[in-house]
Amino acid sequence: MEKVSVIIPVYNTTEFLDSCIDSVLQQTHDNTEIIIVNDGSNEECTTKLVGMDDRIDKVKLFHLPENKGVAFARNFGLEKASGDFVYFLDSDDYISNTTLENLVSHIGEFPMITGKNVSVNKANELAAIEYKKPFVIYKRKRLSRFKNRSAVNRLVRMDFIKEHGLQFKEDVKVFSDMEFILPFISLMPRVPYLKTALYFKRKRNDPINNPSLMQDLSSEEKIKDFLKVFNALKDQYAETPQAIRYLDRHFLNFFRKSIVLHCQTHGDIENVFREASYSANKVDKKAYSHLNIVVRQEINYLKNGNLSKFNKMMRLHLRLRKSKRAVQSKRKFFIQMYRSVFLKMPVKEKTIVFESFLGKNYSCSPKYIYEYMVKNNYDYNYVWIFNEKGRQLPGNPKQVKRFSLSYYYYLARAKYWVSNSRLPKHLDKREENVYLQTWHGTPLKKLVFDMNDIHSANPNYKSDFYSQSRRWDYLIAPNQFSHDIFKRAFLFDKEMLDTGYPRNDILHNEKDTDLPNEIKRKIGIPLDKKVILYAPTWRDGDFIDRGKYRFDLSLDLAKLKETLGDEYVVLLRMHYFIANNIDISGFEGFAYELSKYEDIAELYLISDMLITDYSSVFFDYASLRRPILFFAYDLELYRDTLRGFYMDIEKELPGPLVRNTDEIINSIQNVDQMNIEYKDKYDAFYDKYCGWEDGKASERVVKKVFK
Repeated sequence: MEKVSVIIPVYNTTEFLDSCIDSVLQQTHDNTEIIIVNDGSNEECTTKLVGMDDRIDKVKLFHLPENKGVAFARNFGLEKASGDFVYFLDSDDYISNTTLENLVSHIGEFPMITGKNVSVNKANELAAIEYKKPFVIYKRKRLSRFKNRSAVNRLVRMDFIKEHGLQFKEDVKVFSDMEFILPFISLMPRVPYLKTALYFKRKRNDPINNPSLMQDLSSEEKIKDFLKVFNALKDQYAETPQAIRYLDRHFLNFFRKSIVLHCQTHGDIENVFREASYSANKVDKKAYSHLNIVVRQEINYLKNGNLSKFNKMMRLHLRLRKSKRAVQSKRKFFIQMYRSVFLKMPVKEKTIVFESFLGKNYSCSPKYIYEYMVKNNYDYNYVWIFNEKGRQLPGNPKQVKRFSLSYYYYLARAKYWVSNSRLPKHLDKREENVYLQTWHGTPLKKLVFDMNDIHSANPNYKSDFYSQSRRWDYLIAPNQFSHDIFKRAFLFDKEMLDTGYPRNDILHNEKDTDLPNEIKRKIGIPLDKKVILYAPTWRDGDFIDRGKYRFDLSLDLAKLKETLGDEYVVLLRMHYFIANNIDISGFEGFAYELSKYEDIAELYLISDMLITDYSSVFFDYASLRRPILFFAYDLELYRDTLRGFYMDIEKELPGPLVRNTDEIINSIQNVDQMNIEYKDKYDAFYDKYCGWEDGKASERVVKKVFK
């Protein structure tokens, strides 16, 4: 059986190594060697690699004394490889278990065969891609098989590498693969491509603390490296038409994407213009004759070295691009108006914009901050953002529809922004703006930069969060526990307001008034019934689309009604991310579906008991010192796979963990005994998480922010 040498350069990828190395060890092709080149990694990563080397026979581990770059590490690996074939794998990626067998079986007499790349953002889950049987596609259009400029997921004959002296370009950080793959373009009449040879390409979800190489470099560095590689290969392959067409095509693609984007972000390309002009003069005019006149003129000015005219044409290009987008949809037009008109208007010093849960509710801390200001006659103009306008609100504030033209107008002009969740990335915070981020809960589940992997619909979650949270001027903490976590997990370096949550003022100020009965009457709950509130959270792994999650009710309503229906009613309140409604047909009068009820704090106030899971609602509810049950039917999955917790919930929670409806019923029927059993834990929990709250948090926040 022919031998495959799998070469894996490693640089500080500790959390990805197990899935990467295991995917090679589990190959159905038996004759493999794993050559790991430790490219000057940190101590943690090096220690993990040494442990693998000690226990896995197939691994050959080599340590470089300092970081030399991926090109040097791959070239080093080639020198150590003894296989008939070579396969390159990045240490943060992984492959399906039949990839090598499929490639070896179908390479035939070709010097190289390539497989299918699949983008993923989960570390422990292979994409469900199946084909009935392997088949090879022989691509006559060779250039299409090399458009990603990468050497990964290509099985290459070692004798071909030696015959042509193939290496990676070591004097650049990125685009070094192009030097290695270009000979295949010029020498192979057809390129075999196998769909069943799967390579799973991971997009790093923490580009702030643990970026990939491409995420770590500035756009200017990438441009300089690309031009350096392009120039060298253009000279080397000047007499090879296929290679020239490939290089010209990639230059034009890089120009339209990376160079134009750099100009859009930085205003011009003065620092790299000279190199770009030199490279542009190597591009055949026929290669861009089919492009639109604006791009053609840009390239001509670039070739002529006329920076002033190039910048003017680039600005025209960007204006035309924005105008084109603006006419494509109403929302894009609004964004264009926001940037080109509204942001140029003066800021209104006495205007405050409020938003709660992405415009879905009039609730949470923004509501109570607003109502405190109205009640105490603060002289401001108030604007509330909603998905649907028309609410009857105290103080009669201006209501605007989210993502309407008015939305962009008021966010551009208001001095103050108050929200409990992130505002969209495309909003530009002005220097005069003050952004109060109230957030929406004491964290039980790990947050953002405390999470190793992201199991959600958005692989850019961490980078998006980082850019959005840089706009916050103030962040409210409900307790010291949250203060410490928010600082670290949000990388927050501005002012923390250690005030307690304004949204919990109602729990201290209204629990002994007639308000609870008023709320019950409004909902239609009999005043003689005790109330159980069931408020679970969402599961990261059950995403449907960005910001939308599925939830399957595990609570047996029929059994609860049969056993407890004479004394209790149940309120169902889902997280605002959960997209599906819970069907309570047949349980009317016992179960109430209140997921769309505006303010969950009012539901706390009328409830005699809370059932939750991993939702942070219990931190707030504990302010009432009422019983709490923790319905943790999927504890191991949630704790160990999806999120992880900040506390040992089996030791610290102020109520019992229950796994099924029978255990819930038993706890409710013996609630007095449960209260006695958990009294000491409840007292300690209250002191730690509720100790800052006294009904005056709104007052403290307002006096600090709205001076």
